[in-house]
Amino acid sequence: MALPRTYASQNCSVARALEVVGDRWTILVIRSAFEGVRRFDDFQDVLGVARNVLTDRLARLCDEGLMRRVPYQERPERHEYRLTRKGVELWPAMMALMMWGDRHYAPDGPPLVVGHRGCSGALTASFTCDACGASLGPSDVDPRPGPGTA
Repeated sequence: MALPRTYASQNCSVARALEVVGDRWTILVIRSAFEGVRRFDDFQDVLGVARNVLTDRLARLCDEGLMRRVPYQERPERHEYRLTRKGVELWPAMMALMMWGDRHYAPDGPPLVVGHRGCSGALTASFTCDACGASLGPSDVDPRPGPGTA
């Protein structure tokens, strides 16, 4: 039995959230945005995604209010994509998914370590710094190559 494409008949917040972010490319676009990627060509270079797929995912993220298009050049007109507050609110879920993947699918260690900006510490599962104990959010951290970097 095939799963339905939408979950309108289900009174479930997880199902509703999956309608917006439950696609592989969508999650990877969001991950890349948290890593500082903003321009279409940069998303395409980092992800290796087809232009039409990336166009669709970025448009959907903008339509859903997770990202916004911001002009950065007039002639020719060019835009970059920035996370909105709604998009930034996905950060704990993205970090939890990354840490879960590190535990279960990174035999050589995490490919990326989320480090506390200005400190030698790293993000913990409770979203604190393992060195100084500070509570951390997306603006407090920088991604760094981890031991599993190929």
